[in-house]
Amino acid sequence: MSAPQKGIKRVVLAYSGGLDTSIILKWLQTERNYDVVCFTADLGQGDEVEEARVKALNTGAVAAFALDLKEEFVRDYVFPMFRSSALYEGYYLLGTSIARPLIAKKMVEIAEKEGAVAVSHGATGKGNDQVRFEMTAYALNPDIVTVAPWRDWDFQGRADLEAFALQHGIPVPTTKKDPWSTDANMLHISYEGGILEDPWTEPPAHMFKLTVDPTLAPTEPEYVEVEFEAGNPVAINGEKLSPAALLQAANVVAGRHGVGRLDLVENRFVGMKSRGVYETPGGTLLYHARRAVESLTLDREVLHQRDALAPKYAELVYNGFWFAPEREALQVYFDHVAGSVTGTARLKLYRGSATVVGRKAPASLYDKDLVSFEAGGDYNQHDAGAFIKLSALRMRVQARVAAKAKKQPQEV
Repeated sequence: MSAPQKGIKRVVLAYSGGLDTSIILKWLQTERNYDVVCFTADLGQGDEVEEARVKALNTGAVAAFALDLKEEFVRDYVFPMFRSSALYEGYYLLGTSIARPLIAKKMVEIAEKEGAVAVSHGATGKGNDQVRFEMTAYALNPDIVTVAPWRDWDFQGRADLEAFALQHGIPVPTTKKDPWSTDANMLHISYEGGILEDPWTEPPAHMFKLTVDPTLAPTEPEYVEVEFEAGNPVAINGEKLSPAALLQAANVVAGRHGVGRLDLVENRFVGMKSRGVYETPGGTLLYHARRAVESLTLDREVLHQRDALAPKYAELVYNGFWFAPEREALQVYFDHVAGSVTGTARLKLYRGSATVVGRKAPASLYDKDLVSFEAGGDYNQHDAGAFIKLSALRMRVQARVAAKAKKQPQEV
């Protein structure tokens, strides 16, 4: 830790190394008189985080950190979320949402070590990320100051930003950017903005990075087996792997068959609808594999109850409430349920689909003898008649009351 200059406060900036956060770094110095400490998280996004750290120092940061968080990200954030089987609005596997609390947590920790009074980020004033970063920061340090340049500065557009960059010696790329923005980590890549803002426009084929175009995927299916212990995937095709290595392996095998693409119009927490396009190949594979094992190991009512609670959990993650007590309470429940999810699922990957074709579990509740059409087992088919009558009792009563009402003469 380097000592702060007397009279100058420090801020920790979530720094990507790109043009926007480089501009923010300089803006925090020149317009807000902060000493800036930069932090870059390696979540498996494919960027060179050490290059970003060096660039931050060259751009004027008083200190810069680049941390490899891949294992922590998957083990402590992605896999706990997966144990809930959460999908936001029925589709989204929450790839961006789940990364923000870890990044913000590290920012708060670095702020404490570096004597910083504030944290800052590059999220705009229209999106969800500003909420996720700042909610986490306040949950972990209620007295922290949050600085959101996109809400505070006077720049009117991209031309003003680039002029500020050139004024302060920040290189501005001369090549034309893709007409959309991206966010990437080990779990997914998201695309939004630009040409994607028209929900009728099909995403261009060359946009996708993690998945092969399903129409160009191999013409032969590939079978893959995923093994689970207590709700967590632990092996692919018999090979035991660490959480991050397993997710990466799942990304590769599912991605080469075009599995895991999603085009969604979703409801942002701040009140507007937005269109996002996502690639989550490994996450999609693991989602279907887990549900296959759950179909054997979870009691019917427990499974249905878990699925009833999962949308609320997904909403909490999406909206930035990872460290809220209600999310933590739900996590205890989901972890308890997941304790019995041990087994193996076999899936067939083919041209964009991941189809379950087999499942097995050492403590399976599936009883072949019981379910067979052949005689045997503890089930007496004659008992079903009474069961059906009792189950239909309330409807029979309602039907009789309705029929009686029809027979009564109408008053005139």
